[in-house]
Amino acid sequence: MNKPLLETSIKSLKRIHQGKVRDIYDIDANTMLLVSTDRLSAFDVILPTGIANKGAMLTQMANFWFEKLQNVVPNHLTGIDPVSVVTDGAEKAQLANRSVVVKKLKALPIEAIVRGYLVGSGWKEYKAKGTVCGIQLPAGLQEASKLPEPIFTPSSKAAVGEHDENISLDECAALIGKDMAAQVAKVAIALYSQAAEYALTRGIIIADTKFEFGLDENGVLHVMDEVLTPDSSRFWPAESYAVGKNPPSYDKQYVRDWLEASGWNKTPPAPALPDDVAAKTSEKYMEAFERLTGKPLSIS
Repeated sequence: MNKPLLETSIKSLKRIHQGKVRDIYDIDANTMLLVSTDRLSAFDVILPTGIANKGAMLTQMANFWFEKLQNVVPNHLTGIDPVSVVTDGAEKAQLANRSVVVKKLKALPIEAIVRGYLVGSGWKEYKAKGTVCGIQLPAGLQEASKLPEPIFTPSSKAAVGEHDENISLDECAALIGKDMAAQVAKVAIALYSQAAEYALTRGIIIADTKFEFGLDENGVLHVMDEVLTPDSSRFWPAESYAVGKNPPSYDKQYVRDWLEASGWNKTPPAPALPDDVAAKTSEKYMEAFERLTGKPLSIS
């Protein structure tokens, strides 16, 4: 179990953004370096406690899916070895197994969420209105019911520390254009459907997920950021699934449950996690990775 990496220090490159998990560095006019740290956020607040090997798991799981789903849509990977873009040994050590060199794309200002099961905020809305993000669903569904078809439910992109907000399909079209909105919906559902079908063969249900998309200089749509990780998706063990209750998941629900019980008011600063909670969360992430990919995580 490695000591969690909470922040990178790559002085040979200019850092251009620090997100909840990723530190992003400028390489040249066409490419940039994404490094996944071991930071963890919950309720849109970054916790002071890191999760060992989380960044390596996120990077390697996303890369697994990028390769598997490249038949659906191009992705942002360049194939350039990230270690090759720095020369200092200490900097190389920070990048091993947790970084990628990616194309610079024009990001679309939405989160492309696909839901295959009725859970979370979707379940709450369905109980009240019979809809999910304004989309009418059949009557009589229960919590965790599989939807007749996966649905595209976009949200706005929020700044760090703020909350994403669900938006209607019309609002999505207003933001990115009607044709682009239709393309994003089609591609997002295709990505989810292909991944969910594969994951079932590995004993995992993907209840829902979110994608981010960007355009290259020719206007070609690419999937970017991360795909189908426990941070961006709700993974359920198939053997624990039963309609009518929310199954235990492979994401950070274990941390959320502890935070809820702690009495924290969900505003910064967040409390530090106990060692056993951090270790258990790391184990859940590793288990999800190994079940889905069929191989152990590469740890530097």
